[in-house]
Amino acid sequence: MDLITRYQEVRRRTEKICSYLQTEDYVVQPVVDVSPPKWHIGHVTWFFETFILKPYFMGYQEYNPDYNYVFNSYYETVGNRVIRTDRGNLSRPTVIEIYSYRKYVDEAMEGFLCGEISDEVKELMILGFNHEEQHQELLMTDIKYILGHNPLFPAYNRAHAAPDMEKVVSDDFISVNEGIYEIGFTGDGFCFDNELNRHKVYLNAYQISPKLVTNAEYLEFINSGGYQDFRHWHAEGWDWVKTNKVEAPLYWHNIDGEWHNYTYHGLEQLHLKAPVTHISYFEAYAYASWKGLRLPTEFEWEAAATQFNWGQRWEWTESSYLPYPGFAKAPGAIGEYNGKFMVNQKVLRGASEVTPPGHSRITYRNFFQTNLRWQFTGIRLAK
Repeated sequence: MDLITRYQEVRRRTEKICSYLQTEDYVVQPVVDVSPPKWHIGHVTWFFETFILKPYFMGYQEYNPDYNYVFNSYYETVGNRVIRTDRGNLSRPTVIEIYSYRKYVDEAMEGFLCGEISDEVKELMILGFNHEEQHQELLMTDIKYILGHNPLFPAYNRAHAAPDMEKVVSDDFISVNEGIYEIGFTGDGFCFDNELNRHKVYLNAYQISPKLVTNAEYLEFINSGGYQDFRHWHAEGWDWVKTNKVEAPLYWHNIDGEWHNYTYHGLEQLHLKAPVTHISYFEAYAYASWKGLRLPTEFEWEAAATQFNWGQRWEWTESSYLPYPGFAKAPGAIGEYNGKFMVNQKVLRGASEVTPPGHSRITYRNFFQTNLRWQFTGIRLAK
């Protein structure tokens, strides 16, 4: 696929995601971790303008110099920016103005891509595609949080088709022999810098579940008093439960004695066979402890991933988000992409129902803080 076609495809998918929103939905920021949809629309446009058009397209006229301050996310190299908590206060630029900005940049990008493109720019373009796909996933999770915290529980899109969850033939754990395994990306395709360098790790013999924990199984933990028993929790997790009065996964609501769950269709009765989702690392750890089991490390997950189906939920691992041996940040702003976040976070492996097709891979490393639940996070057990 040529660069123009790929560019247009990625950009159209973002706009399709937002096509089900009302204007008012674009502006809301309920918590710091959720960005308003219109900010996402502006930010991914700013990425192509800042890293492609301004340095490489001769004669390009910047759309609005103020937008660098508004839509820069965390790139210190590029300059000052609106702090994350204030993104919801940006009533201006308006949604219409941001879409005009997007159209302006798209037209310039299509003109630029008609010319001769260097290998350096091609690499930046592919990074830009993957960057926008990351934001497509974030858009879906942020939209769900925004609408799922509206007291009316409005549907995002009643025609939204959640993927069919894979039926696992056997509950028997997969056995993996002790030995040395190679971890990390290999090949000629795209990967993020945090998937490098490929290296060897030694793993003791272990077993890993072929399936994700379901809502029905997690409900057993709730009904057994799991949220009231400190013995299953890390100290920090137990403080989190008490401080926030947590009693169930995010979006679960007990109505007249029956559990309901907010989905993109609105509020529905809990689907017991579906994999549990929107749980923190604290909850994933506590559930595993209650079962007398544990979470896999990211290396155990990767070494076994060809033997089970993954991609239904981002899966918490027991691994801290750290650099691989030989990891090196790229020069300039692009070097701020992943390395600066390698502290105080846990690794997620896999993908989820809102991950763009083809975006993830076995070596993909996502990462979040231990208390966060708005992403489609689930549990796979190990022992």
